[in-house]
Amino acid sequence: MTNVVKAQGVSLPPARSIRWNPRPDELRELTARMPNARLTEFDNYNVQTRVVSRSKTSTYIITDSPQDHTDQTLTTEVGARIAELQEEHIRDRDMVAIDGYIGNDPERRVRARLFIEAANANIAGMQRWLYFDDEGAGGEDWDPELTVIYTPSLEAVGYPENRLIAVDLANGVTRVLNSDYFGESKKGGLRMWNKLTYDQGGLSLHAGCKVIPTPRGEQSMLIVGLSGTGKTTTTFTRQNDSKPVQDDFVALYPGGHIVATENGCFAKTFALDVKDEPTIHGAVCNPEAYLENVSMNAAGTVDFFDTAYTQNGRAVFRMDALGWSRDARDVTRVNQLLILNRNENIIPAVARLNREQAAAYFMLGETQGTSAGGKEEAGRFLRVPGTNPFFPLRHEQQGNRFLELLDSCGFEVFLLNTGRVGGPEANQHSKKVSIPYSSAVVKAIAEGTITWERDPDFGYEVASTVPGIEDVEILQPKRLYERTGRVDEYSTIVERLRAERRDFLAKYPGLRSEIVNAVAG
Repeated sequence: MTNVVKAQGVSLPPARSIRWNPRPDELRELTARMPNARLTEFDNYNVQTRVVSRSKTSTYIITDSPQDHTDQTLTTEVGARIAELQEEHIRDRDMVAIDGYIGNDPERRVRARLFIEAANANIAGMQRWLYFDDEGAGGEDWDPELTVIYTPSLEAVGYPENRLIAVDLANGVTRVLNSDYFGESKKGGLRMWNKLTYDQGGLSLHAGCKVIPTPRGEQSMLIVGLSGTGKTTTTFTRQNDSKPVQDDFVALYPGGHIVATENGCFAKTFALDVKDEPTIHGAVCNPEAYLENVSMNAAGTVDFFDTAYTQNGRAVFRMDALGWSRDARDVTRVNQLLILNRNENIIPAVARLNREQAAAYFMLGETQGTSAGGKEEAGRFLRVPGTNPFFPLRHEQQGNRFLELLDSCGFEVFLLNTGRVGGPEANQHSKKVSIPYSSAVVKAIAEGTITWERDPDFGYEVASTVPGIEDVEILQPKRLYERTGRVDEYSTIVERLRAERRDFLAKYPGLRSEIVNAVAG
């Protein structure tokens, strides 16, 4: 029997055995033993999970002060019972411990640990690629600040789908019961890290980061967006030989200083095309990558376009697998921030926002729901505060902090539609904002070559010209509606969006008034 191991605020319970920080080849071997793991044509493993997306309705904050949180909560007494249930389960299980850092900034990095059943070694292998390493880090005597204790085979009877993610911010531990989806490991650590960042005067952003060389010097860009809006694609698409810095989460501090979180990428694989996204495709097809819920046949041939099981196929790979990237420690300040919005009506391909509008659209977090958020979000139009569904405090605190940081950071903020204009795909008059269009917009933002004019309906600036885009209706959807005889429809959507946005922001009484008023147009 293994001795009790003390982590910060939580004791890891005795287990039948614990493997401490297995090498990558050992984790691959353990994954190969899983009955639901299959070897692909790329010589990497693809695991088909029972749970295919994050379990939002099963996620609770453990607290006796529910008023301090927007999300659903459980008392500390209930949290203690959950801990006992999980710890009793672990006594008869073989476990794996993976140690590393969230972030690589020596002054801001956070010690983190994943403690998971060895029967789900693919999750350990995936998390191993996302943590940053440091020589001598980890092991029984290490003291992590954040711990995720993960038991996929333990049901949480009485909770939604008999599944539970219990987030104990005070003790720095998240307990995951009855989910075998890797996203709960990744987000488990980052959700708790969100609070640490906020407590230190910064703000965690659900964002990618890239550096773009331009004639006016290197431009550092943050790309904020919900899962499925094209955040990863935008981050990795190359403009002027740009290089990615981070894929999913960064911390923004006063003065524009950023801190990266992960040493790898958790990429969606649906519709992954080597022509449009050669960098991501190459990394996903690397033998050391881990695939999750990607369609494949009996011979191991992968089909990124088949959604028979789920549209939320994923892959994890190291940033080094790209062959080119930049270290976040080299980024001295942020120049631009893009807020992605996958819409299909009157949102232009790009709009430039003033200070108050930037905070408002950041809070709105609008997008068309995808499979990443589970069946309760897929297909619906969503508004998620701060585009960060993993912020564990009052959500209006994100908007207020963002506005404060804008004053000290001084970067420009843009709204990008990565979906369609003029209606859904079935509408013959609609147009897709394609990856080449979006790439041209990003390049022009970095180079400062867009000409602007004020939009009378929403008050932000829309593009008159963008180098590389000749179709002005992509830039100003109102022209598309006028040409196709749908002016009344356009006006109706304008009024509906204004009303819905006001109503949404009104749900957060602590939100600063200038943010709420910015959606009036």
